[in-house]
Amino acid sequence: MNTDKHRLAPEFLFPTRLCACPRLSAMALFLFGAVAAPVQAGRVECGAVPSKTLGRAVRYCAMLPPSYDAEKTRRYPILYYLHGLGENEQTFVDFGGWSLLENLQDAKRVGEYLVVIPEGGRSFYINSRDGKQRYEDFLVHEFLPRIEARFRVRPGRASRGVAGVSMGGYGALRLAFKRPELFASVSAHSAALLEELPKNLPQSPRMQARLRVLGETYGVPFDRAFWEKNSPLTLARNAPGLARLKIYFDCGTSDEYGFDAGARALAEVLTARKIAHEFHLYPGGHGWAYLGEHVSATFEFHSRAFHLTAAN
Repeated sequence: MNTDKHRLAPEFLFPTRLCACPRLSAMALFLFGAVAAPVQAGRVECGAVPSKTLGRAVRYCAMLPPSYDAEKTRRYPILYYLHGLGENEQTFVDFGGWSLLENLQDAKRVGEYLVVIPEGGRSFYINSRDGKQRYEDFLVHEFLPRIEARFRVRPGRASRGVAGVSMGGYGALRLAFKRPELFASVSAHSAALLEELPKNLPQSPRMQARLRVLGETYGVPFDRAFWEKNSPLTLARNAPGLARLKIYFDCGTSDEYGFDAGARALAEVLTARKIAHEFHLYPGGHGWAYLGEHVSATFEFHSRAFHLTAAN
């Protein structure tokens, strides 16, 4: 049983249910559907990247395609998948994400590429307000180069995408919008987007617990200006180079945190700037049930962005 210390109780902000599940567990079958086993299986390789920036090693899991071990000289596009708050680098694999990707490949719906999931903790994938946890600097200057040296990856932004869910959706959109020179494509499910922060945050014990979690990144007391500066919505309004990106995002119409309003606002900003994007609102809330219905769109979207067919 995985008892990772970063997993959070359900009362914290943006939670998702967690378990340590074997591949194609009952939960995975419920979320992603019962399908035939892949004809040729890939594998998951997990490890850690040492970081001088963070002063610790950061774990990751890499989902390698079926041909990776057999075709020793072949190089592949790469998708960085950023997990949600309360999850870790293994959660998506535990819940059947690896099996889903391989099944999509077997069904000729996506081509072969690597998916790498770094452990993001509570970082929101940015440098913290106090400068003590420079996660974005680590990700850009240490993690990406180490991973792309470790695995056979095609060079250049055209073969690099970023995706995420909830906190990771926020991180993926922000990273791509801030650094479009690094990524060709970005996708997000239920991204942690707030159209506007409440002027007066409730003083309930639950809200105070959430603010303590956010305080690790956004300051104590909570720094509204720092939140706004880093919001993907702010970047969408002002950042250059977004027209270079292929952009996909979706959200549930009954998202418990109101992220559907933030997603609508992002779509409006991109439309006003005449930046091409694909946006959907689907019935559903915030969590694994929703993600299980729609995460296949991420794999298919990036396969198209990488100009892959099922044969390559």
